[in-house]
Amino acid sequence: MEKEPSKSYVEFSSVDELSTLFGTFDANLKVLESETNVFITALDAQIEISGSEEDVEIAAVVIKKLQEMLGRKERIDINKIRYSVELAREGNAELISQIMSDVVLVTQRGKPIKCKTLGQQKYVNQMRKNTVVFCIGPAGTGKTYLAMAMAVLALKNKDVTRIILTRPAVEAGEKLGFLPGDLQNKVDPYLRPLYDALYEMMGPDTFSKLSERGIIEVAPMAYMRGRSLNDAFIVLDEAQNTTVEQMKMFLTRLGEGSKMVVTGDITQTDLPKDKKSGLKDAIEILDDVKDIGVTALSSRDVVRHELVRKIVNAYEKRFKRK
Repeated sequence: MEKEPSKSYVEFSSVDELSTLFGTFDANLKVLESETNVFITALDAQIEISGSEEDVEIAAVVIKKLQEMLGRKERIDINKIRYSVELAREGNAELISQIMSDVVLVTQRGKPIKCKTLGQQKYVNQMRKNTVVFCIGPAGTGKTYLAMAMAVLALKNKDVTRIILTRPAVEAGEKLGFLPGDLQNKVDPYLRPLYDALYEMMGPDTFSKLSERGIIEVAPMAYMRGRSLNDAFIVLDEAQNTTVEQMKMFLTRLGEGSKMVVTGDITQTDLPKDKKSGLKDAIEILDDVKDIGVTALSSRDVVRHELVRKIVNAYEKRFKRK
């Protein structure tokens, strides 16, 4: 005799709250059902969850956590649902609210920037307590964005007097030579993601004023040589494209009262095959040094489109085989 499915019921304050949770064209509902292997039926301002006992329990817990987010006026999206289900299946449902409530920075327009995964929260905590932090991980995990948010926060709190953002320009030779302007103009396309993040967090007017006063500096890595960077929050992005010598040069620029965050994806190195990545080398050498933190993000921490996570997973499998 086939076992009867387990059932559980969750009450909502109104039909509108239920509709908000379900999402446009029930997109959130479909993901909830797919990820938890249950059937969800709306009964006015109540839902019925049916399926195996374990799946029903997980779905009910996740839905209640999502209700808490709605109560705090948080936006529910597919990525939040999927990650919440993952945490619940691992027995970490209590961490769902903790992560979603960790506000790193509020942007110029009042948008809160929050950690969305355990990996991101670990990364932010590393930046809070360490002077130098390395973060490696695939595209879409928020490595650069969260580093920028922490830099802006440090400036607002007057923990530092300036922000310095840099990237290696791996094509600083022949190809860039055909572009018009000086070196700064030539490498601006490489630095554009950093500009975009700052525009969003500070607003273009504030960014322009601080740039003019030298409080924010977005520059190619070549500009770091020979300098001592004091009282600054320094972010090196795309660090997998630094050589061992460049990385050593950069790290030894650290001055009094400064913080450094180094981000990159060691699977996406654009250096010549005979050159070892300075990022990979530095993590190996500095692994046991106090006041230096290392965070490794994975496809689980991808917060872009769900397809990005699948793409990252596919490439990671191929990289491991090689």
